[in-house]
Amino acid sequence: MVQTINQRIAAQIEGDFVVFLIGARLNRWWKFPEFIRVGRAMDRMVTELQQHPELGLLHVERTGTLLIQYWRSFEQLHAYARDRDAEHLPAWADFNRRLGSNGDIGIWHETYLVPAGQYEAIYNNMPAFGLAMAGSWVPASGQNKTSKGRLRQSDGADEPAYDDQTV
Repeated sequence: MVQTINQRIAAQIEGDFVVFLIGARLNRWWKFPEFIRVGRAMDRMVTELQQHPELGLLHVERTGTLLIQYWRSFEQLHAYARDRDAEHLPAWADFNRRLGSNGDIGIWHETYLVPAGQYEAIYNNMPAFGLAMAGSWVPASGQNKTSKGRLRQSDGADEPAYDDQTV
């Protein structure tokens, strides 16, 4: 069983960062072997990035066919995507050569540039997860007690929707 942190915890990360969402979708069930091939290529990329933290990947979460990645900077993400000696560019070229836009397998990504302090996150009864793994866990108390507080828009004393003092 996964160990959970059974208290309200917030995430904290220094400086700007990038959230990169990437995923794949099987559009034709009989192309499942190709879908597995795409998944294996993504696994190789993640392994490479985890073995080389200097490339800028801070943390990755996998949820089904969705990867949530946290990067130190867009420049590092872009450099990795264009690096001819890394796993991504050859895999991308292979995908386009084999599948292109034939409709068999959908791929997508979204990139979000997050300025320092322009985020908030809360976790309760969760294992180590997400942004808190890319940065650090901090107690959700004081200013970090409320979403407005975590965004530094209040001192954290604004009324939360629910706290453990109310029933």
